[in-house]
Amino acid sequence: ASVERIIVLAHQEPHTRGELNHVATRAEKTGDGYVLDGRKSVIAHGGAADTLLITARTSGKTGDTDGVSVFRVDPKAAGVTVTSYGTIDGQRAADIELSKAKVSAASLVGAEGKAYAAIEAAHDLALSAICAEAVGIMKAINAATLDYTKSRKQFGQPIASFQVLQHRMADMFLHSEQATSMSYLAAIRCVDPDASERRKALSAAKVVIGQAGRFVGQQAIQLHGGMGMTDELMVSHHFKRLTAIDLTFGDVDFHTQQFAAASAVA
Repeated sequence: ASVERIIVLAHQEPHTRGELNHVATRAEKTGDGYVLDGRKSVIAHGGAADTLLITARTSGKTGDTDGVSVFRVDPKAAGVTVTSYGTIDGQRAADIELSKAKVSAASLVGAEGKAYAAIEAAHDLALSAICAEAVGIMKAINAATLDYTKSRKQFGQPIASFQVLQHRMADMFLHSEQATSMSYLAAIRCVDPDASERRKALSAAKVVIGQAGRFVGQQAIQLHGGMGMTDELMVSHHFKRLTAIDLTFGDVDFHTQQFAAASAVA
């Protein structure tokens, strides 16, 4: 297999915290296609895309789930401005502005106004995937911290021998293991046909993993001392990535609210 084109979904918009149904970008139908107007923000690897899949509203109000469509858009087309920049975790993202961008009728992906279910399904799979990534990062942080405390000496002995630091590393391990269990739950439930149960499981996983990632990362920085903040050690890069993951697809606060709402409906 060979990679011939990079296709990136551009769905998130400014002023959203994770609400999938918040689509303010509009697609007005013309005689031979559509005209797109709107903005997309913090689109992962958007600057590297050969083709953008832009979500836009062909009918309804901003918060409606019905009326959302997907269009294939050339990032170099007239009316499309892609501003790429680096993120705190060393990756790339882009803001995309659409100003009277014209696309053909053939650029419409699927049925007009019926894309929300597919967007939600892709989002849930992606959320499960980044939960698994966060768990892997936490395990790497724990391993690096243990190795460091075994080699770093104070008062003539490794700091790993100090009981108070052992307690701290035990707490890091417990948080990591709990996050692992929630990641398994997210992987199992991300395709659950019951929307309420799927939403509760994914939001619960995002909350627990977000909290665990913050705890593990902060404790690792403390145990490494000043070195933990430097680019020379992977711990600092891991913590930045965990921070970015927490903000992706809704943060801890957003998913706490989502879990409460789904539980109330159930």
